[in-house]
Amino acid sequence: MYCLVDATSFYASAEKVFDPSIRNKPVVVLTNNDGCICAVCPIAKKLGIPKFIPYFQIKDLLHKHGVVIRSSNYELYADLSERMMTIIARYCDNHHVYSIDEAFLYFDHFHHVINSWYEYGHQIRKAIWKETRLPVGVGFGTTATLAKAANHASKKLDGFDGVAVINDLTSASAILQRMKVSEVWGVGSRISKKLATQQIHTAFDLAQQNPKDIRQQFSVMSERTVNELNGISCLSWDEVKEPKKEIFSTRSFGERISDYNVLKAALSSHACIVAKKLRSQSSQAKKLMIFASNSPHDNHYYKQAIVYSFVVPTNNSTQLSHVVSQVLPSIYQAGIHFYRCGVGAIELASNQFQQGDLFTVDKSNLALMQCFDSINNRYGAGSINIASAGQTDKWNMKRHFLSPQYTTNWHDIPKIRC
Repeated sequence: MYCLVDATSFYASAEKVFDPSIRNKPVVVLTNNDGCICAVCPIAKKLGIPKFIPYFQIKDLLHKHGVVIRSSNYELYADLSERMMTIIARYCDNHHVYSIDEAFLYFDHFHHVINSWYEYGHQIRKAIWKETRLPVGVGFGTTATLAKAANHASKKLDGFDGVAVINDLTSASAILQRMKVSEVWGVGSRISKKLATQQIHTAFDLAQQNPKDIRQQFSVMSERTVNELNGISCLSWDEVKEPKKEIFSTRSFGERISDYNVLKAALSSHACIVAKKLRSQSSQAKKLMIFASNSPHDNHYYKQAIVYSFVVPTNNSTQLSHVVSQVLPSIYQAGIHFYRCGVGAIELASNQFQQGDLFTVDKSNLALMQCFDSINNRYGAGSINIASAGQTDKWNMKRHFLSPQYTTNWHDIPKIRC
């Protein structure tokens, strides 16, 4: 059995976690430099507030309805995402973070432990709500694609209360008939338009097709999607990839680390992994988060995280590694036995639409990175390593509606007066 846990309007919901005064109000979140609307809470959706519309075009409508406007608070979102994923991981030993607000679980030999998937889903929802105040939808399915469909039903179809289960033909048909074919995992707008010309409008219509015919017209991936909709598992969560909003590489050490140079090597390794993932999905990082901590079960819990802003977005391994060297003195503390560390690109830009800087030389060095990846792909990961190089300056993005960074900035820690 597969399970997908997905936060509801994650960015907008995250804004409400530490600000109870707006929990019952419509909230929207703006993109970089307060350009467009990228997240709309359920209350705002009922008012007809659209996504991906430039803020200046809809400014009057937002004011008319008293909509709360927030700039993207990536530092807050990254921290809440990490907390949510930590909770989700407690419910299964096979856990995969698919995006900043989505996580897959795969249950093998769990049937003798879990009597009801529906009840188990509500246990997950309640735990996440209790510990983070983030609303989530939970979907179970016999394949990864059906789990994705069940998750869609749990949040967007009438008759579901945040949890949906697809474990037989009846439950599958009931949900797939109410889903547009464009809402199926892995079916993009281009394919859905072609399917519509063949009178294939719903997920159920797609499931009735001959997989081999679909393969001839589209691709092997589309054939697998049809099989998945019919309960035949042939995809893993890594095979259907959407461009990720954030990319992290983290690790818990088998043995505690207290040596400065060893911690530096570990973080540099994570930076290289993040850089490689950025290049694989044609993305670049605008902000980099570097963090390290001991165990929360230690007598004195220590965690330090620093967010670094690039003037020009990059996916160059040497530049990311250089940032690690630059910020590590602020993270490392003598006497701490570090248990976990990681690096995350928490604000991404597409290679296709890159904004340069008039006064900053472009150090991306695409040819070098292509050579770097080619050698590692041919001879195995880690065959060639890097040394720190390059330098960037901090850049503060325009965020006029930025909420406090409640969990990552000392000045923004919530204060309780009683």
